[in-house]
Amino acid sequence: MGIHLNVCPEGAARVSQKQHIVIVTGGSIGPWAHDQLEGLHPSCDYLIGADRGALHLIRSGYRPQLALGDFDSVTPEEREEIRAGSDQFITCDAVDKDWTDTELAYSMALERSPSQITLLGALGTRMDHTLANIHLLRKGAEIGIRSRIMDAYNEIEVISSTTEISSGPYPNVSLLPLTTEVTGITLTGFRYPLKEATLTIGQSLGISNVLEEKRGIIQIRSGLLLVIRSRD
Repeated sequence: MGIHLNVCPEGAARVSQKQHIVIVTGGSIGPWAHDQLEGLHPSCDYLIGADRGALHLIRSGYRPQLALGDFDSVTPEEREEIRAGSDQFITCDAVDKDWTDTELAYSMALERSPSQITLLGALGTRMDHTLANIHLLRKGAEIGIRSRIMDAYNEIEVISSTTEISSGPYPNVSLLPLTTEVTGITLTGFRYPLKEATLTIGQSLGISNVLEEKRGIIQIRSGLLLVIRSRD
């Protein structure tokens, strides 16, 4: 079953301007997150804390515009700290909901029609939550909103059309199909180029490529492609 956003009594207002929304959720968060928040904050127009991710933001010196979730991973005292430290506080019943806190936060972000969404704390030791969060990126890709998940070692996004990526701290670039197959894959600026290639689920052909130029182009004709940039 799906949950509608109105399971929470208050909704985030829809806006018309393009925004960069950053979501911090309750997965694995370490010292790396502070550096990434510092780098993201100048371009961040709207900050969302999901469940314990909101507590991390507040204790790192940030005031989220929105904190939401069932808050079952914080104490009552921490919950009040989150409420006091956020512009808007939305709580949902921990039992009577079908979405994870991260999906709820991401869906509310999509409602604001931003230009891009970045998620921190969306990866961790729980592989079920990690995979579910990666699959969330499909929602943005299907409506043309570029989304990514970042941690100390990875930057992950799902693409459905031609996409440009730039060189950065993650030297390895791997391509994995999120649909049964992805067709017409052409790579420009990579060490191992592809031209009109097709990738199907279960293939490892797209693993561990390297960007040779300052910018690289990934073109696809059909399907959804998982682009994972990583470092050891």
